[in-house]
Amino acid sequence: MSDLAKTPETPETAETPETAPDAAVPAQAAPVEASAAPIPAVDPRLLVREEGIKGYWTEFTRKIRGGELGSLPVVLGLIVIAIVFQVQNENFLSASSVANIAVYASGLGIMAVGIVFVLVLGEIDLSMGSVAGVGAAVWAGLQVSNGMNEWLAIVLAVLTGTAIGALHGFFFAKIGVPAFVVTLAGFLGWMGFQEWLMGGEGSINTPSGSVVENLTNYFFADKVAAYGLALVAVVVYVASLLRDSSRRKAALLPARPVSEIVLRTVVVAVLVFAVAFVMNEPEGARGLPLALVLFLAVLVLADFVARRTLFGRKVFAVGGSAEAARRAGINVDGVRIAVFAISGTLAAFGGLFIASLSGGATKSLGGGNTLMLVIAAAVIGGTSLFGGRGKVWSALLGMIVIQSIQQGLNMIGMSNSIQNMITGAVLLAAVVIDSVSRRTQKTAGRA
Repeated sequence: MSDLAKTPETPETAETPETAPDAAVPAQAAPVEASAAPIPAVDPRLLVREEGIKGYWTEFTRKIRGGELGSLPVVLGLIVIAIVFQVQNENFLSASSVANIAVYASGLGIMAVGIVFVLVLGEIDLSMGSVAGVGAAVWAGLQVSNGMNEWLAIVLAVLTGTAIGALHGFFFAKIGVPAFVVTLAGFLGWMGFQEWLMGGEGSINTPSGSVVENLTNYFFADKVAAYGLALVAVVVYVASLLRDSSRRKAALLPARPVSEIVLRTVVVAVLVFAVAFVMNEPEGARGLPLALVLFLAVLVLADFVARRTLFGRKVFAVGGSAEAARRAGINVDGVRIAVFAISGTLAAFGGLFIASLSGGATKSLGGGNTLMLVIAAAVIGGTSLFGGRGKVWSALLGMIVIQSIQQGLNMIGMSNSIQNMITGAVLLAAVVIDSVSRRTQKTAGRA
């Protein structure tokens, strides 16, 4: 028993630290140089592009298999739409037709930018049409009926939309009422408020030569305007690519090769200068529409806010997971209120464009299918209905798709009922693509 209680002796073959080989002694291990250069991070999505055409194809197929479709479906859709309607009517891609698409897309497109922010947040705003009507009614009441300074009336009309949106956001974020319910109540309530503001007037006509009238009726006839805007767009695009490339290199990250930057620049330049040519050169061309310039200005500003500011990152974070964003220290309530304020602001601004197109403010302005077209434009352009994913430029792409369909159907004599059915089918297809894309990304582990 005493032998069993003893501690086992160390086997003769075992080596104690004192007798272990030198190579096994940690103290004698080769020292690691403190000045060794850090290994730069590797981004496989950019590294594969260094392989040339093969790398680009590998990257493209990887994205498709992973469900990262981006703007590919809507771009292909636009090409198909252009071919089909051009075959049906040779004037579809004429200067006047392209100008009409640009002008009619601008007002609703500006409203669609606001809904993009809301959808990225993972919510919905059903009051966009009513807020647009209120904005137009406020402007008409202040300027036309009461003789207020035109610019001041416009500013107050837009700020009215801001206040309405912030009020919706307050009830949603602070009180806890679902955004669907809040904005549905707003849709009904602000429609009544719009009718009350109009009083006994069925409509208030836009004064001739006024700023609001010029929103959709003014064209820059000088060819320099269209070509100059195209040049500015290309320069800004190249500058953004070069800036992004230099920042990645400074951070020791793989950057886009020069060949890719050149290729992207050429594609964008050909596209924008082709549009400028169509608006300028053919017989009957009226030049660059002011409405398109303002729409692009809103897009650029909104895109900068969404992608280049801390607020934009917070919006995507809250849309991805509100609880995770809250735990990360983000003021979720503040972000939600601000997003709905943006939505209301752009809705009221878009309402002025609708008033310009229709010749004045009316009791029914913003009604009908206005809301559906705005939401459809954002979704068709690629913004997810499930939150956390979307681009501001999707408002432009989606609205061009919708207006191109309507313009083409009008030119071949289709009725409004057919237009609504086709637009609804396109919207459904966009949502189906979004759902399948998200499912594919989850399967591939990228969601």
